[in-house]
Amino acid sequence: MQVRKNVLTLSIVAVLGMAGTVHAQDQKPADQRAKDLDAVVVTGIRGAQEKSLDVKREANSHVEVVTAEDVGKLPAHNVADTLQRLPGVNISSSSADEGGFDEADRVSLRGTSPSLTQTLINGHTVGSADWFVLSQGGTVGRSVSYTLLPSELVRSVEVHKSSEAKLQDGGTTGTVNIITRKPLEFAKELTLEGSAGLVRSDNAGANDPQLAALFNYRNTDSTFGVMVQAFRQKRSLSRQAQEIPGGFFQISPTSVAALAHPDLANVWAPGLLGSTLFEQTRDRTGGLIELQFKPADNLTLGLNGFSSKLKADNYNRNFMLWGGNFAASQSPNPGYVVKDGVLVSATYAGDPNKDYAVYDMISREAVAKSSYVTFDADWQINEDFNARFQAGATSGTGSTERQFIAEVTLAHGGGASWNTHGIDAPVDWSVGGNITPSGVTGFGTWGNQQVTGKDKEHWVNLDFSRYFNGGALSSLDFGARYADHTREALSPEGASPGNIWPALQNGATAAYPSDFASGIGGNFPRDLWYFTTDAMKQAILANSTWLSNNDGPTGRHNFGGEWKVGEKNFAAYVQANFEGDRWSGNVGLRYVNIDQDVNTYQSVSNAANADVQSLFGMWKRMYTNNKVSRVLPSANLKFKLTDDLLFRFAASQTQTLPDYSALGASSWGSDLNKTGGGGNPHLKPVLSTNFDASLEWYFMPRGLVSVAAYSMNLKDFVAFGTETQMLFSELTHQLEAYNVAVPVNANGKVTGLELSYEQPIGDNFGINANYTYADGSAAHTWADGSHHLLGTSKNTYNVGAYFENDTFGARVSYTYRSAFLIGLSGANPYYQDDFGTVSASLSYKATDWLSFSLDALNLNNPTYKYYQNAAIPTAFYSNGRQYYLNAHLKF
Repeated sequence: MQVRKNVLTLSIVAVLGMAGTVHAQDQKPADQRAKDLDAVVVTGIRGAQEKSLDVKREANSHVEVVTAEDVGKLPAHNVADTLQRLPGVNISSSSADEGGFDEADRVSLRGTSPSLTQTLINGHTVGSADWFVLSQGGTVGRSVSYTLLPSELVRSVEVHKSSEAKLQDGGTTGTVNIITRKPLEFAKELTLEGSAGLVRSDNAGANDPQLAALFNYRNTDSTFGVMVQAFRQKRSLSRQAQEIPGGFFQISPTSVAALAHPDLANVWAPGLLGSTLFEQTRDRTGGLIELQFKPADNLTLGLNGFSSKLKADNYNRNFMLWGGNFAASQSPNPGYVVKDGVLVSATYAGDPNKDYAVYDMISREAVAKSSYVTFDADWQINEDFNARFQAGATSGTGSTERQFIAEVTLAHGGGASWNTHGIDAPVDWSVGGNITPSGVTGFGTWGNQQVTGKDKEHWVNLDFSRYFNGGALSSLDFGARYADHTREALSPEGASPGNIWPALQNGATAAYPSDFASGIGGNFPRDLWYFTTDAMKQAILANSTWLSNNDGPTGRHNFGGEWKVGEKNFAAYVQANFEGDRWSGNVGLRYVNIDQDVNTYQSVSNAANADVQSLFGMWKRMYTNNKVSRVLPSANLKFKLTDDLLFRFAASQTQTLPDYSALGASSWGSDLNKTGGGGNPHLKPVLSTNFDASLEWYFMPRGLVSVAAYSMNLKDFVAFGTETQMLFSELTHQLEAYNVAVPVNANGKVTGLELSYEQPIGDNFGINANYTYADGSAAHTWADGSHHLLGTSKNTYNVGAYFENDTFGARVSYTYRSAFLIGLSGANPYYQDDFGTVSASLSYKATDWLSFSLDALNLNNPTYKYYQNAAIPTAFYSNGRQYYLNAHLKF
């Protein structure tokens, strides 16, 4: 650590030393230069690229930029889809164990997990929450859900890869700042924009409406303006898959199968093999309103409010071979195959005492919401001094109000077989016996519990800039910020099930799609039935009692699913900005003081030791207080080697606090495979020492060739180990031993390289490409013996081409990301395999006020693959293609 601090100190001293010998050339503040650039009106792909490169070129730190015009010409329908085409940016489609979807939901930088990338809107925090039940309480990171952020919000997006003291702390690997439009920036006094269209999803076979509108007014003197944006976007999803929940399990040496066949001892076998149909309707509504008022030439006041709500009801059906019920307690037929410690092929004769299949049907009413309100004041006190004030509040809520769940056992006495193919193709499997509703041998309902995640923050920022007219010191930025943030998971009520099965067993059923899972291959059951959502809902509601806040021994308050993390964050900074003959840069220090409270519960077996209890067990309240105080240095240098060739160097220390659930989540266990997860309130923040160097050649207008090298040394990176814990079993109503995944601190590092190339070809064509190499490793040893860093894809690249004239536009792009470690599934590490997506967009300008666009996403219909290791897959997902057809009006 001392060596890294010395290197940073030397970097800062070097800059200060140069400041004494080089005279300033352009004293205009960097913020003013950015405003000048924003005033340039550009349209189309070519203008957007030129503007983005101008902002990147002028910045003193390492920044990537996407403008609103570029977003409008990209095949992208949320901000994450837009950013994935930038060098060093990775996207993923989920935050917990919900698996791969067709829409990007999380953004990360340079081969790290999304929690280490900070997302801001207009420089401030945005409260975020998720629609998926596990992300509402069990796996809650610090990343923002981009499904709540439509691309229509964007004026521009800045990706800060190197740190500055004036940037809000929290992004270890970088910061994404989404900048919205402002009323006084519009060229005309009155602006009206709107779009209407449809989205077509191949798998779902549905056509859904897409609506967006914008109204902006500013007066003639540009002293008052109001902008209103609104959106309503509906989309149907059908994800067709093979899932292997929890991965494979090891056959015990003392089991019936291993005693009869010693070569099966400790061999991996599938606990569950699923034929999985997930359907969902995502209905996103919301808007943004912005008021600006200039009571004087040197004072601008702003009031901004945003709200987005995603109604995300979903129905997941998983018909599964139940290997955990027979693979260890029954010997396979002769001819089974063991390879590399895996039972890759086996057939089991029917045992009249066993069920060979279990079928989960889970319908959930889910919603996610995000909102914020801010008040801003920008006061140019005099030509040399500027003051900015902002106060705001933001909140996010993700809630699963009701869960309608049926779990049935069937295929009684029918036997089973499977044949695996590693991660190349789905597992071929089958079960015998009766798998229709009349073949059901057992019924149960579980997890019929309300779950809510809440995220909120209040903050105050005060920033100052002092400008200088002589010497190398061009300006001095300083200020302070205070924020009070809380994140909590709640599970206050649930349903006590009655005699549901008699009401459900003759309920309405429907069939899987006739072409179910045709995109992923493999031979496994496809001609399947399921109870309709209405049938499940009616049977469960009519035969269940919902109890609110009943905390007694028979109550349904699940304290074990609840926790709360509160953080008070005070920060102060000073940043000196320098500018010389052919160089510029900044150095700064940011002081951060955090007071963190963690409230959670611990399972106990004795009522005398319990503070609270319910049907789900007995718990003792646990409270932990953590305090963190740290100074984070940063330095950025930019050298103009020639008129078109720039060299940049940056050094900094950055910090991110551990994921909320890593700190707060109470330990939980699954009775299906006796694995679980939990939190660790004593985790330390991640501290990263970062170095970044880049060379940028702007060889022609809209042309760029660049290379960047970077390194991040991550101290106290959060990894996951496993330990045995005694937890309450809902089946036996007593404490039992579970293999629980627990977060731990460990060191890690990432080094990498970024290459980028953009070039116009003639007046109407152009190409772009970028490649990112990330070599990440952790000191932590995972259960599979690896030292992978969470989220690290070794190779990421994007290639694209475009055509544009005054009437037509076309764009096509391919994005690739190599395999990476996601985390633990049960007690086993699991990974997402490499994948690539092809997208395209077409546009036609009929008049100055009317245009049309057609965007096509996932044209190659990729299969998203997940695995435990090369021999053990955990999921194969197909989401199909999506087509967006829109008409755009602008007056």
